[in-house]
Amino acid sequence: MTHSCRRLRRGVVTAVAAGMLMVPMTGGTAFGAPASVPAGATAVGPLGPTDPASPSPGVFTELTPDVVNQIEQSVQQVMREANVPGVTVGIWTPDKGRYIESFGVADKSTGEEMSPDLFLRIGSESKTFTVTSLLELVDQNKVGLDDPIGKYIDGVPNGDEITLRQLAGMRSGLFNYSEDDGFFKALTSDPERSFTPQQLLDYSFKHPVLFQPGEKFYYCNTNLVLLGLVVEKMSGQSLGAFIKDNVTEPAGMNDTLFPVGAEFPTPHPQGYTNQTATGEVEISTNWNPSWGWAAGSMISTLEDLHAWARTVATGVFPNGDTMITPATQKQRLTTLPTGIPGAAYGLGIFNVQGWIGHNGSLPGYETLTIYLPAAQATIVVMLNTDINHDGTEPSTLFGQAVTKIVTPGNVFNLPAAPAAR
Repeated sequence: MTHSCRRLRRGVVTAVAAGMLMVPMTGGTAFGAPASVPAGATAVGPLGPTDPASPSPGVFTELTPDVVNQIEQSVQQVMREANVPGVTVGIWTPDKGRYIESFGVADKSTGEEMSPDLFLRIGSESKTFTVTSLLELVDQNKVGLDDPIGKYIDGVPNGDEITLRQLAGMRSGLFNYSEDDGFFKALTSDPERSFTPQQLLDYSFKHPVLFQPGEKFYYCNTNLVLLGLVVEKMSGQSLGAFIKDNVTEPAGMNDTLFPVGAEFPTPHPQGYTNQTATGEVEISTNWNPSWGWAAGSMISTLEDLHAWARTVATGVFPNGDTMITPATQKQRLTTLPTGIPGAAYGLGIFNVQGWIGHNGSLPGYETLTIYLPAAQATIVVMLNTDINHDGTEPSTLFGQAVTKIVTPGNVFNLPAAPAAR
């Protein structure tokens, strides 16, 4: 992805298994960038692709003082090279230690330090919560993954053919509203304005479909808006209320929320972005994330994302209760290639070299939440800028730097995908 403001239009997904939301993000960048694969591609297993020549896949390096020193040097190097104001890194394992540290500043004007207790906008990581909500309704027999979206929502192009599964797997063929010129102008001219889900869909539906359902992978925020509306219709609740009652509260994630406007709990860092009308860097802290809605508007904290990493990857709440039935979770984790080497996508979740999760990118903020089942290890990265460095999301750079040290057999790398046009 480029550094220009036009990046907003791409609906990016960049980070990990999902951050991808991304276009002006609502969530992710590298992941969000459009890519395609041949129809009928073979699904890969839940652990995803690994390089057989790489050192011991699934093995996690013990967090000794020497290893911690290597991690800190690598993180600080990425900060300098990518000009990142502040970042927090969390690493958790059952037997190799844990590590939490913040670097840099939360506010460049005051010098306030970054800290692990801050709230952050999580962009496309919101997709994992929306799709989880859908899958819970699947388990309740209220919806079927192979139902056409037209069964629930009227006016969708190809709505009688596109299934809920194809929407969740980014294979619908619908145009990404985030790439529409009119949307870009509306958002950047007044980033504090509010968008309704229908307004977002209108930006998409005025464009012809890009391909037939199931033919290709194409990261598209439109898909998640539709799934959010399905959750609302079939649950009788607002999406935010359903997620709170059925996902975040049962997971003990009391500091994770789905905002109705631009509210942002304190403490939080200032966000710095160049996804602006002029391309100049601006503070985006108070911008309204409603344009991301089900695809990228949520807010969370380091500890909550730590809990979520394992929960979403296993389908089991921290207390041991089932969040998603094993059969449905298996469908979530059945992934198809994305066109990005080493990265596959399931139902609202990525698998990048064995790391399962998602990244998120919204103007001014990026997060990365990933879980390695083979080592039962979690990594969470949170930072207060979304400005790419040499075409790569900074969250990906941090994920790569850390995993090169702690899991050299499973190095997280999600290069920005090529633009669709």
